[in-house]
This record gives sequence, structure tokens and C-alpha cells, in this order.
Amino acid sequence: MLKNVVKGFRDFLLRGNVVELAVAVVIGAAFTAVVGSFTDSFLRPLIGLVGGGGVTGGSTEIDGQTFAWGDFINQLITFVLTAAIIYFAVVLPLKIITERRKRGEETGPAAPTQLELLAEIRDLLRAQQGLDPVEAEDAGRHAHTGEFRRPVP
Repeated sequence: MLKNVVKGFRDFLLRGNVVELAVAVVIGAAFTAVVGSFTDSFLRPLIGLVGGGGVTGGSTEIDGQTFAWGDFINQLITFVLTAAIIYFAVVLPLKIITERRKRGEETGPAAPTQLELLAEIRDLLRAQQGLDPVEAEDAGRHAHTGEFRRPVP
């Protein structure tokens, strides 16, 4: 039971979507700070002017209760601007790239060829045996011709 839970959690963490989500959260936090500064510096004073100006602009008091509707509108605008920036700067470009790859217009990351994989496996095996890959390569060559010697069965 626990083994299945750990395996499921590992599979979840290793999916590409988790990395994309983490990047989106970081970028979203940065954009939220920028948009928050914009709304605090420019939109809040404008809302205050529309709502009557002064310190209490953008709020209404009824029976001793203050309703800060200007703050709500400010936060709503902050949310919409942040969501729009995230969508147009992150989500939409990734969606376009994904669609292009599906149609074959844009290639994904190049996978190594079989020859490259075999060479890497060879080099790893030689490294495990304590051999330098270049020296091991040269050790298989004939001294005069430079051709590879064929191993005797």
C-alpha cells in the first residue's frame, strides 16, 4: 500500500506538468508584485477620485460600517491583469508550441541517435573498468595501419 503511494507520488513529481506548474507559480508571484504595484500606485488613486476623493474615496459608510469597495475593485483589477499576463506570456506560447509539435511544424528536443547512445554506454563501461576512453580506443588499433584489430575468438 505504502509502496504504491510512494510510487504514485514519485510519478507525479517526475511529470513535466509539475515543473511547468512551479515555473508558473514563480512567474505568477513576480507578475503579481508588478501588477500590485501598478494598481496601488495608479488605479487606487483613480478609484479614490471616482469615489469622491480624499482618504475615504472608494469607500462608503453605512450605520458605522465601512464598505471599502474601492479596495475590492483594485484587487479585482490586479487579479484580471495578473491572469492576463500569465496567459499571454506563459500559457499561450506553450500552447502554440505544443500544437506546432503535434502538427510536425516544430521539432521537439532532439533525441540521441542509437550510435550516440552506444558510444555513451561504451564509454561508461570503460570508465567502470578504470580505462580512459581515448586510451582504450587507441589500444584497439594496429600500431602501423591505425586500423582496428579484430578480436580473436
